Amino acid sequence: VDFLPKVKIEVVLSDDMVDAAIEAIVSAARTDKIGDGKIFVSPVEQVIRIRTGETGEDAI
Repeated sequence: VDFLPKVKIEVVLSDDMVDAAIEAIVSAARTDKIGDGKIFVSPVEQVIRIRTGETGEDAI
């Protein structure tokens, strides 16, 4: 069994930037070989920047 090294990248951004980010990641990462990876898109219910107390998109 051959194992492929994995990298996990997590990105949180506003809804209006999701499609552009997906396109950029796919464009940069696609090799058409096994192991290119997956993209999961999930909602983030709440964001709080601890240092400033900012919340929501202001904290992103």
